[in-house]
Amino acid sequence: MSAVEPENAFGDTQLLTRRILIGLAAGMLLGVAINQAGRDLAIAQFLVDDLFYVVGEIFLRSLKLLVVPLVLVSLACGTAALEDVTKLGRIGGKTLALYMLTTAIAISLAILAAVIVGPGVGFDLPTEAIGYAAKGTPGFAQILIEIFPDNPFEAMSEGRMLQVIVFSVLLGVAMTLSGESGRGLLNLFESANAVIMKLVFMLMQIAPIGIFCLIAKVFANEGVDAFENLFKYFILVLAVLMVHAFVTYPVLLMLFGRLRPIGFFKKLRAPMSVAFGTASSGATLPVTLRTTEQRLGVDPSIASFTVPLGATINMDGTAIMQGVATVFIAQAYGIDIGPAGYLTIVLTATLASVGTAGVPGVGTIMLAMVLRQMDLPVEGIGLILGVDRLLDMTRTAVNITGDAAVSCIVARSEGKLDLETFNGP
Repeated sequence: MSAVEPENAFGDTQLLTRRILIGLAAGMLLGVAINQAGRDLAIAQFLVDDLFYVVGEIFLRSLKLLVVPLVLVSLACGTAALEDVTKLGRIGGKTLALYMLTTAIAISLAILAAVIVGPGVGFDLPTEAIGYAAKGTPGFAQILIEIFPDNPFEAMSEGRMLQVIVFSVLLGVAMTLSGESGRGLLNLFESANAVIMKLVFMLMQIAPIGIFCLIAKVFANEGVDAFENLFKYFILVLAVLMVHAFVTYPVLLMLFGRLRPIGFFKKLRAPMSVAFGTASSGATLPVTLRTTEQRLGVDPSIASFTVPLGATINMDGTAIMQGVATVFIAQAYGIDIGPAGYLTIVLTATLASVGTAGVPGVGTIMLAMVLRQMDLPVEGIGLILGVDRLLDMTRTAVNITGDAAVSCIVARSEGKLDLETFNGP
């Protein structure tokens, strides 16, 4: 699976981080300088309306290009990997249910916080400039009906992502149940998954340039006033990540596992540090697995299933970013989502977490998927993409914390957690 490939398959993430931060800073400085010098100058119009616009649009189109194939292939492969569920029975069911529960809690916390704080209020970006036209929000019953596709190819061509997700899950289950007959198709999908991950890597190499142009265009048009709201977005996402990591997980550990969270976090420092540095759940997987087994006392028969599965489908941190970012972008463009829209975000982000590979940069593409499902301007990604790399490292640490917490809870429920090791020094 792509989620467990080594980090070097995706390049030097530290170098990429530096390049993205340089692109972010340079774009902000140049954008503010253009705004202060005068937006009506001929050179400013050429840079902002032509050069920055063209390069930024190419980058955004590249993001959109990968959305459907990434979801289809990654989610089908991730679902097919649940073959162990049929062997482990209730263990697989508990693990999957807990991962879905934590992700749903994460996205709900994110949306609630974003609605209360309103990080995008005040941007007042014009939707006319990007040719955006809002559509009416369907009712709850219609949302449920439209989750299920009647033509998967039409759903993929039109970007109906919830339908693509459902089809991908069904396809993955069918490949698993087909046994040897489905092995050939699964091998094909796994090969395609590796190729698409390489496409993601290629896109991330040009991300600093795309971010530079997108952020420069935003600040050239908005000026220094854009700093305040972008700072609010950054702090809000960081705060929700911290609440989820240090409130939600400890509560679940005490409630379902009757375990003390303090020792849990002390022993998880190493994998959390690696996750923060690499921004890749897959790259951190060996460290997470070793810590879960040797320091937290989870039996290898449990950890060898729950931890790799979590690196594939448990993306709470990514779900938090998607929730806050979606509400932020809607507020920035003055678009009212409505209660049914918030429910759609929860459903989409929760299901999308199964198809979010544990590598740097994929969360941005999944955000584009959520925005398309919500009929929101994908151009809004340019508002948050520059600071997203900093948040990516933090949310990866949250992701692997969730993997370890669920592993401990499942092992405790099965009597396969060594309490002496867990409570020991």
